[in-house]
Amino acid sequence: MARPALLQRRVSLLSLSLLCLVPLVQSNGNGLAQTPPMGWMAWERFRCDTDCKDDLENCISEKLFMDMADRLSEDGWRELGYEYVIIDDCWMSRIRDKNGTLQPDPDRFPSGIKRLADYVHNRGLKLGIYADMGRWTCMGFPGTTLDKIELDAQTFASWGVDYLKFDGCNSNALEQLLGYPLMSKALNATGRPMVYSCSWPVYIGSLPPEVNYTLLGDICHLWRNYYDIQDSWDSVQFIMDWFFNNQDYIQPAAGPGKWNDPDMLIIGNFGLSLEQSRTQMALWSIMASPLIMSNDLRSLDNAARAILQNKAAISINQDPLGIQGRRLFKEKTKIEVYWRPLVDAASALVFLSRRSDMPYHYHTSLEKLGFGKGNYEVYDVFEGSKPKPLNSTEQFTVSINPSGVVMWYLKPVKTDGFFFLLIHLL
Repeated sequence: MARPALLQRRVSLLSLSLLCLVPLVQSNGNGLAQTPPMGWMAWERFRCDTDCKDDLENCISEKLFMDMADRLSEDGWRELGYEYVIIDDCWMSRIRDKNGTLQPDPDRFPSGIKRLADYVHNRGLKLGIYADMGRWTCMGFPGTTLDKIELDAQTFASWGVDYLKFDGCNSNALEQLLGYPLMSKALNATGRPMVYSCSWPVYIGSLPPEVNYTLLGDICHLWRNYYDIQDSWDSVQFIMDWFFNNQDYIQPAAGPGKWNDPDMLIIGNFGLSLEQSRTQMALWSIMASPLIMSNDLRSLDNAARAILQNKAAISINQDPLGIQGRRLFKEKTKIEVYWRPLVDAASALVFLSRRSDMPYHYHTSLEKLGFGKGNYEVYDVFEGSKPKPLNSTEQFTVSINPSGVVMWYLKPVKTDGFFFLLIHLL
């Protein structure tokens, strides 16, 4: 998907002069997405299934999104923060209407997007939609070329849309350079608050100097850095490795109102084991990633539900400091350690095993992991055990299952007075 290197270099040389033509408006100045967005998106699980005659339950239609809105509002998801129901590609008619306006497929969305937005809003949720700045979307539906950006932004606002995913298929690097900032300006000009998700980085090489992450933070609330996730452990590892191998470039770009997006949570589908599902949830929380599920909420099993509704993991992900975590160590034993700072001097640790043989006993201390001297209260996120005291110099052992994690929430404990003594006695 990345453009040839020569074209990228030419774009870099032209970028400053071209951007002078675009009056920038800061999307993240509107107070949206102060914590990573949470919700549900159709793409990974349901793709571009438009066969509603033979596959009514799974085709891209208003029924599918109404079903998912019902599940989010009735099964405890909304109260945990999962608030967006996001339409991806393939919702459109094959042609714009006589006024040049995007329109939904009349057979699959007979009530229209405005009615669907009302349905979602009536359940205390928000609606997201998809567009593409090329001539065609990735799946061949009408795109949003430069001359249609303002019209489409106004259309989405009139429908009551709350979130836009703006893809970049079938566009060139120069069009993207102009189009992504222009859409930011157009969305803000509508007066309707809309979270703006940009796919720009993945189309131009994902890293500096081709990607200007400072500019992205000014115009987008979140952005897709890398390739699409697939329903497999290999895909999850591929994306995790890219993000942490390049953490020095991308980690500083993230913060309240501007997030790196490693793509959807695939927990509850077909490709991940229980351990691997916990790993995705843990690492996406460490990365301060958007928690956008793509699964079938109507048939989700209890194990997947417990992981996705884990309040401690969600709290870590939604931490208001908004600092993206980092990988601390990659051991020769195929054990990796990740860390994220949180409010009130707290932090999160994840111990990940890349082994495939048996549970591994990893021995270390908080001091060796870089923690300051003192006493800490430790809570196991997935085991849900009672908080335990741990001194920074004390050696401890964690048993990590193959392709699995142990995830801790840690908070320093004051040693003056009786509080620390009481914790030891409990």
